[in-house]
Amino acid sequence: MPDRTDVVYHYDGSFQGFLCCVFQAYAHREDPALILSADACQESLFAPRYIQTEKGQAARVLRAIPQKMGPAGLELVRLGFLCRLPQRELLLLRLLRLGFAQGPSLLRRLTEEPVCTLEKAVRALKHEAHLYTGFVRFSEYQGALSAVITPKNQVLPLLASHFVQRFPDESFLIYDKTHHMALVHQGRTAIVPLENVQLPAPTEEERRCRALWQQFYQTVSIQQRENPRCQMSHMPKRFWADLTEDPGGLRQKQLGRKGLGD
Repeated sequence: MPDRTDVVYHYDGSFQGFLCCVFQAYAHREDPALILSADACQESLFAPRYIQTEKGQAARVLRAIPQKMGPAGLELVRLGFLCRLPQRELLLLRLLRLGFAQGPSLLRRLTEEPVCTLEKAVRALKHEAHLYTGFVRFSEYQGALSAVITPKNQVLPLLASHFVQRFPDESFLIYDKTHHMALVHQGRTAIVPLENVQLPAPTEEERRCRALWQQFYQTVSIQQRENPRCQMSHMPKRFWADLTEDPGGLRQKQLGRKGLGD
């Protein structure tokens, strides 16, 4: 059992960094009270420990997870790390401690914590990523396609294969404004940190394309059959600001994209 609990881990916020936190927790027989990423502002009275990201330590933990918990355990940890959850890292550390002790059978006990919370969060992550495969709208800037999204969870790793398969010969960028990350594809594909994106003004051709897409959306709609509640169930309102269609007649942001993502 861990000997020390009055310590707070600080790490760089990466998945490798989190794995190093797991390594250090076992190496020092510690159960940290908090695990905070570099951008966290939470205060604590406990002693801080700054965890350096070391590839060797991360690799050892990464190999151990499927050995102890099976491939499904590794998948749950990987996807759980992408979810928006309070104290996400502590939940994952607790899952790993239980999984290393009990093996793959832990994942079958879906009503027990932290399996229940993580499974529910991963379902929400997958659902949000699925919606974005249809709701991403691209604009063309100097021969490249660009889009801006504001997801709750870190969906870019789940979107990468979908859009690379759809546009293998295109250069494109999808910017996650919430997490300041960008999915970039230009021959090769990478997800990179990006604090902000300043897109140039749309060209005349791009503006015409946006206007045509809005006109199409308005033309196919039937005013007598408008059902706002049904509309919001199929196209949640939080996505509207990034859509060219301008659902409900709201022109809050002219961030129209070509309808290439559906």
